Amino acid sequence: MKHLELSDLTALLRECAGQDEDVDLEGDVLDARFSDLGYDSLAILQTTGRIERDYELKLDEVIDAAETPREYLRLVNQALSARERV
Repeated sequence: MKHLELSDLTALLRECAGQDEDVDLEGDVLDARFSDLGYDSLAILQTTGRIERDYELKLDEVIDAAETPREYLRLVNQALSARERV
């Protein structure tokens, strides 16, 4: 099963919530807070919903604790890996 990469996440963020003109999502954003990138909890919720549909994955509330793309990707990819083992 494919793992979610930073490029996948940034593309989904753009599709689901747009992009702040002042933020370069192609730059070093792995450890930037979502709020600093212009994304609020609703944007993350929309993106999470899209990932759940696209990857046929159920992400629990733990994903809400992710404040950076690195944390978010780690949690999503853990869920993807766990599903593969089943």
